[in-house]
Amino acid sequence: MKISRNPLEIHPPVASYVHQIEVTGPNKWLTLSGQLGMQVDGAVPDNPLEQFQLALDNILKNLEAANMGVHDLTKLVFYLVGDIPAEQRKIILNDFLGDHRPCMTLIYVVALAAPGFKVEIDAWACKDID
Repeated sequence: MKISRNPLEIHPPVASYVHQIEVTGPNKWLTLSGQLGMQVDGAVPDNPLEQFQLALDNILKNLEAANMGVHDLTKLVFYLVGDIPAEQRKIILNDFLGDHRPCMTLIYVVALAAPGFKVEIDAWACKDID
């Protein structure tokens, strides 16, 4: 079972996340390697917002391959290079998450694995086993 909480003793979340998710009982965990904004053919768009969308799409494809969905996400960590407009990121992310709220961390970094990469997203998911 997954229980999401925002303790009253802590400031409210500043975006579409929760402060904690407690997991109990029988479940299956999925840990993803950092997902890049790369197309299946290896192409990487120059636009960082397109990379952001692609990285989320790649997370969804990984979830589906494990018979999971967005609602099973427990944690996302965003690694961003340069200025990627927050309001546009928020729109893309809210569209991806719907009403689901995982835990999140956002980190600005100087560079990723190759110069063209502007976005990498780590993800963890957990699904209750019936």
